[in-house]
Amino acid sequence: MSKLKDFSCAFHGNENMANQKLIYPAATRNQEPILQVLKRFVTYDCAEDDSPLFLEVASGSGQHLAHFAPHFPNIKFQPTEFDETLLGSIKYYATECPTKNILLPIQLDICTDLVHYGFLEESIDYVYNANMIHISPYECTIGLFKNAGCYLKPNALMILYGPFSKDGVITPDSNVQFNASLKARNPAWGLRDISELIKIAADYSLTLIDTVEMPANNKTLIWKKN
Repeated sequence: MSKLKDFSCAFHGNENMANQKLIYPAATRNQEPILQVLKRFVTYDCAEDDSPLFLEVASGSGQHLAHFAPHFPNIKFQPTEFDETLLGSIKYYATECPTKNILLPIQLDICTDLVHYGFLEESIDYVYNANMIHISPYECTIGLFKNAGCYLKPNALMILYGPFSKDGVITPDSNVQFNASLKARNPAWGLRDISELIKIAADYSLTLIDTVEMPANNKTLIWKKN
């Protein structure tokens, strides 16, 4: 049995938890519903694909890829994270993955062009991000779409999970309260509007092709590289 301790955290904290296995209750709750969406959209054709690359932006604890990867053993999963104190937990989950298809994490700032981290243009098959854009500055949203538009292969997908507003309206009331609490913590945070994201996406050759309703008033947005 591992000597690493389990910790429960609601948000990505700044505590020094390097080399600790972290457990986020929210990630535990939503990982299975998200996996069911991935099973609809993540495909692998051994006749055409050579180990497709699935890039996760803002991996947090590392729980999501640990849950997803065994279901897609022929896909390479690349976790990334801005907060270096989380890299130890992500590494723990990657090394413990039974299918050994999770790469070691990269410390990554999504506002920086991915070429600085060794990625080539149109080399990524899937970009995945969960619960980042509402708890980060708007520049991170722009960076996410810009990098996805540049580094996804043609017809490849970006999969975005979290709470969103639509046409300036936030529903239900619990999300209204959640948005207010985020802005109270940091005015640069808050739920992003799907209509605005569609406009940003168009600038980077991305089109919203599906919106999947999820538990707890969240959505999964599926974007396709044109």
